[in-house]
Amino acid sequence: MIDQFVAGLLAGQHVVITTHVRPDGDAIGTQLGLGTFLRKLGKTVHMINSDPPPMNMGWLPGIRDVLVFDQTIAQREIIDRADVIVVVDTNAIDRVGQMAGPIKGSSAKKYLIDHHTGPEQWFDATYVRDTASSAGELVYELIAYHDIHLIDASIATPLYAAILTDTGSFRFSSVTPAVHRISAELIERGALEPAAIYSAIYETRSAESMRLLALVLSTLTLRYQGTIGYMVISQRMLNDTRANSEEADGFVNYAMSIDGVRVAVMFLETARGIKISFRSHSDAHVHEWARSLGGGGHRNASGAFIDRRSLEDVIVETISRAPRYIDVPDETADGKASLSEDDASYLTSLQASKSYRHR
Repeated sequence: MIDQFVAGLLAGQHVVITTHVRPDGDAIGTQLGLGTFLRKLGKTVHMINSDPPPMNMGWLPGIRDVLVFDQTIAQREIIDRADVIVVVDTNAIDRVGQMAGPIKGSSAKKYLIDHHTGPEQWFDATYVRDTASSAGELVYELIAYHDIHLIDASIATPLYAAILTDTGSFRFSSVTPAVHRISAELIERGALEPAAIYSAIYETRSAESMRLLALVLSTLTLRYQGTIGYMVISQRMLNDTRANSEEADGFVNYAMSIDGVRVAVMFLETARGIKISFRSHSDAHVHEWARSLGGGGHRNASGAFIDRRSLEDVIVETISRAPRYIDVPDETADGKASLSEDDASYLTSLQASKSYRHR
């Protein structure tokens, strides 16, 4: 399988690489690692995404080469000239945002490199393993298969960042001995400093993000006898703290750290709707729960997006579905969760606030 995939991938000369909306560290790191590798082989490579890279990835080598799709004729011509389009770290057309139309309309071969469950069937070739720690791990395998000696700091750095972020700093159940061996290989070949990379990703926060964290922690709510915890980020909080929603990346893990919590859920209110992030311990799989809400993802890290609904309604609907997908104790007589009086009062105060803007 890997030999055929690599042969087909390298047969192209003009390559476009893209990833999902609101790209994370794995998406950007994988894209940069693959793009740099292909350029070393003399390929013409363009990396174009629907959304800009996250703020904490702005230091990665080659990051300036990642373009945001602006629907100009020039970018459309780049996509039209491509003979290979590679989608990384997502497997659904609606997850690539504004790139969806140009990709589907292109005559180029479509290649997928991904570790999510349930890939769509419109790709010409796939390199997929849903037990992989990250898309970065899969790209490492492809490069190592072709020529591991091509890996230097320009490739090792983004791939290490991809693996680091998608494993929760090597904490998740997807971390295997092979993942540690790959990481060691990247550190050695790239002469990397893991402490510096960790600091650049996780320890460079703004004062605004810390104020936002304080507000978010105040919304922490436990359900189903403490087995599920959720938190809320409203537009009011973002407005009041002047923080960027990207700076909330990783906040959901605070709920995961509570003793007894098996699943953590974060609700982020945006201008278009509610983004829901699920995280869980190894024995609690959340991808089907997310899929029931129109999303998807990994067994222990998934997400969904619900258009233009009230924050309170989305929370109630989401949390009430927990018993269908997670083995949790009954919370009420009918087994469904509801908002407590305090929670309902809090959300009502958000809606009543002059600084709150529901969209």
